[in-house]
Amino acid sequence: MRTDRQWHGHGRGIAAFAALFLAFLVAIAPANAREPDIRIGWTAWSDAEVISKMTYFMLTRLGLDAELTLADVSAQYKAIANDDLDVMLMSWQPQTHARYLEAYGARLEDLGTLYNGADVGLAVPDYVDPSIRTIGDLAANADRFDNRIEGIGATAGVMGLTEEAMEAYGLDGFELREGSGPRMAQRLGRAIEQNQPMVVTAWRPHWKWAEYDLRYLEDPRGIYDSVESVHAMARTGFSADHPRVAGLIERIDFDLDELQALMADAQRNGHRQAIRDWLNTHSERVRGWIEGE
Repeated sequence: MRTDRQWHGHGRGIAAFAALFLAFLVAIAPANAREPDIRIGWTAWSDAEVISKMTYFMLTRLGLDAELTLADVSAQYKAIANDDLDVMLMSWQPQTHARYLEAYGARLEDLGTLYNGADVGLAVPDYVDPSIRTIGDLAANADRFDNRIEGIGATAGVMGLTEEAMEAYGLDGFELREGSGPRMAQRLGRAIEQNQPMVVTAWRPHWKWAEYDLRYLEDPRGIYDSVESVHAMARTGFSADHPRVAGLIERIDFDLDELQALMADAQRNGHRQAIRDWLNTHSERVRGWIEGE
């Protein structure tokens, strides 16, 4: 796991935070006490990166000592269950992370839903032959896709579901290629520039849906047939130890389309700039997250 306590914005501050700064600090700590570190786990998935860095940005702007720890999703669940991390903001429920929730859920606090309507599946550029409509249609066309499905990290829930799908649909001619979210998106972009067929493990929200014309392949066997909610999960006792911080996280909520727009902005202009701009534009909403109104 990689820890970063230096990720923060530069230049002009967040106007909405100025008036809240002292009140928040007084509310979270008794006299002569110092707030312990808030340890946030994250993975380099486009949605997780935006949400995690935004939360970190808000906490540090409010004067708290927070840190970001980069780790794969299985390591995050284990670390939170063992009190080695405080919170993660990328728990896909009920299906995609079911195995992790089964293993560790009894030792976690659920801080609620960050956004609804997320989904996963196999996607192709829209220019791919329309006769390839379902996942099963891939079986007879492996050579057209260079015999591979472009994947992400091995422990991601979508990778386990894709292994199930490959078996269920008889995709013996395909290799599921491990990688990362950014690498998958980079390879997808290169294939689209060259008008080449490609099939990728995909999820929404992700900036690629705003950037490219893509379509999910139909899944008649229902391997990926779940509309997901993405939750914030914390170590046991986190809400009691940090009630104001827990309350802030519980109140964060996004519409899927606005989150994808923010992710696309971060892809174009960098996370610091995109997050600063979004927080400034939505200052009253952010005030509600912080103050609980």
